Amino acid sequence: MSPVMKKILKIDNPNEYADYVGAPVLHPLVSVIHYDEVGPFHHSLNNYGVYGLFVQQEFPFNLSYGTKKYEASDASIIAVAPGQIGGLEDNGELITISGWVLMWSPELLHNTDLEARMKDYHYFSYFAIESLKMEPDEWTAITQLISQLRNELQTHDDTPALRRIILGYIRLIMEYCNRIYKRQISQEDKGSPDILKRFHALLDDYFNENLQLDHGLPSVNYCANKLAYSPRYFGDIVHKATGGTAIGYIHAYVINLAKSLLMNGHNINETSRLLGFEYPQHFTRLFKRIVGITPSQFLGK
Repeated sequence: MSPVMKKILKIDNPNEYADYVGAPVLHPLVSVIHYDEVGPFHHSLNNYGVYGLFVQQEFPFNLSYGTKKYEASDASIIAVAPGQIGGLEDNGELITISGWVLMWSPELLHNTDLEARMKDYHYFSYFAIESLKMEPDEWTAITQLISQLRNELQTHDDTPALRRIILGYIRLIMEYCNRIYKRQISQEDKGSPDILKRFHALLDDYFNENLQLDHGLPSVNYCANKLAYSPRYFGDIVHKATGGTAIGYIHAYVINLAKSLLMNGHNINETSRLLGFEYPQHFTRLFKRIVGITPSQFLGK
């Protein structure tokens, strides 16, 4: 196997992570883990097929989220969603963590109003750059809700009524997270330009709406026009904010998506097509220029 390949824990069901850390299984579609009550366990780099909220006072250093390093603040929350990869690869070290994890399967949301609303909780975005920093009262409220949800799972059988109660808890916890997220966004807006945030959101929308399938990769001109800037001025402010070019920012975004697609089982031709490249060779050339190796080498083939 190529040395670039990593050991990844596939989590297609919430209880696969519970099993990994030695926590009890409480429900087929939901897992509530109190880290304080499980023994030492190994780090894991996780490929998520579930939604998850990691609510902790402290997080390990050098966590990855997608293809970036992620530094989480104390007393904060990291949110993950299906198709994402994050965590820290097992290096043989046994760790002890304090806090909670709430994970649930997308199946739990199927045919509910919450299923359609998930896209509105932007803190699940793969390109979120910060954990959600809780105030002391928010830490108390959120951890109490998670604890109460666990008590429901421990004391009641799985029924439609219980699932509605579960969804009620999850909805309330996510609304707390949304309030924290909006507060952080508001604070950032007061202190710095929001050009990168809007640039990211534009790219998110472009690919979420599958515009690349008809129009190919987004161009600098397209992004500048959508954000109401001239292409030259747009390029200047992106350079001022990042030190790089706008097209470089777009390409880095695309390659982040490419890595996730490849690590989730898509072959090179499929990945190229899904990202809007006209020819797989063009995708391979860009991937090698940014990553330093070809997609085949990245996959260990």
